[in-house]
Amino acid sequence: MSNMLPVAEYSRNMRLIGHSDQGGRPDGVQLMVHRGYAYIGHMVSQGFSVVDVRDAKNPRTVAYVPAPPGTWNVHLQAHDDLLLVINARDLFADARFANEKVYYTRPVGETVSDVQDKGWSAGLRIFDISTPDKPREISFLSLSGIGIHRIWYVGGRWAYVSALIDGFSDYIFLTIDLADPRKPEVAGQWWLPGMNTAAGEKAGWEEGKRYALHHAIISGDVAYGSWRDGGLTLLDVSDRTEPKLISHRNWSPPFGGGTHTALPLPDRDLLVVLDEAVLDNQEDGEKHIWLFDIREPSNPISISTFPQPAERDYVAKGAHFGPHNLHENRPGSFVSSTLIFATWQNAGVRAFDISNPYHPVETGALVPAAPARMMDTRPGRPQVIQSCDVFVDAHGIIYSTDYNGGLSVIEYLG
Repeated sequence: MSNMLPVAEYSRNMRLIGHSDQGGRPDGVQLMVHRGYAYIGHMVSQGFSVVDVRDAKNPRTVAYVPAPPGTWNVHLQAHDDLLLVINARDLFADARFANEKVYYTRPVGETVSDVQDKGWSAGLRIFDISTPDKPREISFLSLSGIGIHRIWYVGGRWAYVSALIDGFSDYIFLTIDLADPRKPEVAGQWWLPGMNTAAGEKAGWEEGKRYALHHAIISGDVAYGSWRDGGLTLLDVSDRTEPKLISHRNWSPPFGGGTHTALPLPDRDLLVVLDEAVLDNQEDGEKHIWLFDIREPSNPISISTFPQPAERDYVAKGAHFGPHNLHENRPGSFVSSTLIFATWQNAGVRAFDISNPYHPVETGALVPAAPARMMDTRPGRPQVIQSCDVFVDAHGIIYSTDYNGGLSVIEYLG
């Protein structure tokens, strides 16, 4: 099997040990590895797939669960016996989003405001995965509007989602009560001022910026939210029905925005904040992974940035060059406050040592081969690897998806 693996474009202190085309659906977005199975949301194929990775060198696709027509299942979360899957309109199937600038530089609610026929499913679909390779739907929380973008759920009563519901310009923060997973309910909500269009709020940001919650990661009673061009918020969610603002920081402008993930490292009072590269050839500017000191939550301070991949000219390579996502230290996975894993799109998967928080150092990298075929149907997309999500299991094995290139299984040698 090993001699059939795609040949990585570049590697340092990492090696490819397995690969899967996910049952002929190699387009992947978020993945969760749980009890030896990878649950992978699709960007083009819709629905999600289940891949048996108990033998990491020989991943085997065992199930595909289709989405309702016109619906994205790009993001999902797994914990204990539950799998939570987003339901939202498949925006990249809409001709108005064929040019990705439309998606990333204006409110989504504004672009789709004239849509009358709701030909998609919007909300949260919950599956029982007590039998890991046979997800069984047990409930659905229906929402108005476009639907949910991403979830944070690590067990217990509460889930946290970003959702574009009627009356808002873009995705806002919602808390979901799962006291009874068969009857999920919205409990609370919070948004940046200017987003509640139904209440007459007006945007206070410049044209060409998109204020929208990508998602929040929760640690204790604080939600660390990433708002694309709206920057970073720390919210007090001790009362899940009424989140309250602790602090808000935004560095766009002068930087290009796209804040995607905020990963707290509570034992060190640090926060890793990643800005996503969203346009080809770095048209949206150089994007960074920032390290914040959060000893004083009301005043988070950036103290360093992670080094940029520099072994070749990745801007000239084409497509997106820059950070996309982080391994998020979920319970049951690999958890570290000194070793950080990130995807860098056309520059693959990267590992960083932040033992010295003022001087992050890259300690490993793997750039997968170009995809064998393109699943992305948008016109003019280059056939270039775009490493999307990364998940590191408790044994330190790295799993990474790509929009077209399937699942890469990687061993870290650093």
